[in-house]
This record gives sequence, structure tokens and C-alpha cells, in this order.
Amino acid sequence: MVVFRIERRAGLPTYLQIVAQVEQALRMGALVEGDKLPTAAQVAASTKVNPNTTLKAYRELERAGLVEVRQGAGTFITRTLVTPQTGPESPLRARLAEWAREAREQGLAAEDLVTLFEAVLTDTFPGAGTRPRDKEPKLA
Repeated sequence: MVVFRIERRAGLPTYLQIVAQVEQALRMGALVEGDKLPTAAQVAASTKVNPNTTLKAYRELERAGLVEVRQGAGTFITRTLVTPQTGPESPLRARLAEWAREAREQGLAAEDLVTLFEAVLTDTFPGAGTRPRDKEPKLA
């Protein structure tokens, strides 16, 4: 289950924050095909956003082919974004986790790691830019 965290001062529309958090959960394997997303009312209660904002995000996810709305049953994940290289058992993920632990041991804060990683990412993938984000989405 994903727990949405909305950053009101992020400069990114709320519905796009919800979309980005679902996509991240799909990439991380926290959401898989068949999982049910929380209802718009549940999201509204936990985040204090208008239920229509959540519905707009879910429509965007549906257009992208990531979810399916089943009348009377809810909104369900229809496909994953996890690849063998990014899944929980991935050697790359394990090496990245080790790198993060080493950086923390050397005194770097999470924000320093994000900045360093984005700099390396930009050097490695020139022209790709960085995607807008709402700080670090929290997943449960």
C-alpha cells in the first residue's frame, strides 16, 4: 500500500505528486499488478486534499495504462514498472544501498546524497534533465 505525502510548497501540482509517488512505488516494487489503490476519500482523509485531485491523478495513471478503474470495486494496478535491474533483489540496488550506507557513515545527509546522485545522473545521461519531485515520497 502506498501512503501519499503531499508537499504543499513543492511547486508541483498535487495530482502530479500523487502520480509520481505511484510511479515510484511501481518502480520499487512496493505496488504490483493487482494491488488496490486507496479510494479518493481515503487519500483525502489522510492528506487533506480534495478527492477530485486524487481522481484526476488516477485518471492520469489510467491514461498511462498503469491502473484500471473497476466500477464499484476501486482502482487497481494493471502493470508494474519494476525491471530485473531495479527490483528488490537486484545487484545494482544492493550496490547502491551499500554506497548510501558508506556515504552516511562519512557524514553525508540524505539531501547531500540526492544532490550528489542527481549530479552524477546528469553527467551520465546528458540532456535527460531531472524530473520534478516533492522531496522524497514516502512509501509504506
